[in-house]
Amino acid sequence: MEPASIHPLTHNQDPAWIQDMHVDHYIQSWSVQGKKPRVIAGAEGSWFWDTDGKRFLDFQSQLVNMNLGHQHPAIIQAIKDQADRLCYIGPAMGNDARSELAHLMAEVTPGNLTSTFFTTGGAAANENAMRLAKHYTGRQKIVARYRSYHGATSGALNATGDPRHHLGDSLPGIIRMLDAYPYRRESDGSGSDALYAGGPHLEELLMYENPNTVAAVILETIVGTNGILVPPDGYLRSIREVCDKHGILLILDEVMAGFGRTGKWFACDHWDVVPDILVTAKGLNSGYVPLGAMTVSEPIANWLKSHQFPGGLTYAGHPLACATGIASIKAYRDENIVERASESGAYLSQKLATLAEKHPSIGEIRGKGLFLGLELVKDRKTREPYVPFAAKGDAAAPMTELMGFAMKEGLYLSSFSNVIRLTPPLNISREDLDFAVDVLDRMLDLADAYYTG
Repeated sequence: MEPASIHPLTHNQDPAWIQDMHVDHYIQSWSVQGKKPRVIAGAEGSWFWDTDGKRFLDFQSQLVNMNLGHQHPAIIQAIKDQADRLCYIGPAMGNDARSELAHLMAEVTPGNLTSTFFTTGGAAANENAMRLAKHYTGRQKIVARYRSYHGATSGALNATGDPRHHLGDSLPGIIRMLDAYPYRRESDGSGSDALYAGGPHLEELLMYENPNTVAAVILETIVGTNGILVPPDGYLRSIREVCDKHGILLILDEVMAGFGRTGKWFACDHWDVVPDILVTAKGLNSGYVPLGAMTVSEPIANWLKSHQFPGGLTYAGHPLACATGIASIKAYRDENIVERASESGAYLSQKLATLAEKHPSIGEIRGKGLFLGLELVKDRKTREPYVPFAAKGDAAAPMTELMGFAMKEGLYLSSFSNVIRLTPPLNISREDLDFAVDVLDRMLDLADAYYTG
């Protein structure tokens, strides 16, 4: 007879049992524990469904990682084929999947980015990027922005400006700079947002901090979690120039924005700026197996041939993960995913512009490709936010109402403060985009009820 604590497999299909075990034994990310989850039974393409059979259009690609959607057959087959050949071998051993993915990364990443360290996700990649920058330059300070999220490991969370960084450790050496946020900054009239336009602001910070003590500047090329903030033209170039002037490395975090999300392979391609270190994850393999990447420029790669790399992971370059990365990059190419993201983004942006004519609660539509955000306001003239920054509880209730309505109507969305993020799979159909716009239209009727302008 089985012990009472052991459940047959059939019990694992019972939604009530799954919920109870989730509550009693599983610790959920960034959450107060004890809430029963919706139990998901399956997914395909841009849709997933729960055990009650209710279907949801995944308009946030889960955690903005499923760029190729759910259950892509080529990635699934790659996992099966690799598992049959070799499930694991240590990072120091040669492996065909590991070498092929490293070669493909050198092909698709911009400029002179040439060598890659593979990790288990974006946080670990950012962690290693900052550590390598310090090791390479012999300096200890990192400049990071306020509206940013770089991960939940200790160093990555410390570099993060998102309010969640208050829950982590306070480590020395992080300097904050303000963000490129034209919608909420006073312009000098030229449209360049010059007062906060990257280079001049960074130069002033360095004057106070001593540039010879700064190892790197780490930026999300386009801010993701904290509002889909697109920098004005010239911003990224000005940061690059200041970094070059002072021998400071530029780390671009494209964990969300990379791999076609913005309608180009990488967001930095929109401005022809090449970082010293590019950090990716999520869209690299659509999250099918944990995988992240830190890709470095040729000078750093050459330096590492005579200096020890200061990092390592048991699962660095895991064969199963690398196999999914290879299959994903091939799918991006074979299915014209980057071009499709650009075209679908233009189509969706046009639809959103029509909604803005109808709904005064839309303050601004911004983004590139299928990396779009709706900033909601109570008054277009004053730009008073729909809910306060990092609102919680009763203060966040109006946004909670909108997210609840969308979910009820079968549209899975995400938001932060007063910004709704629109980040569907890059191979989404026009029909599904139209479904989402219809739900958004009806949802925004609720937002308009709070409009006071």
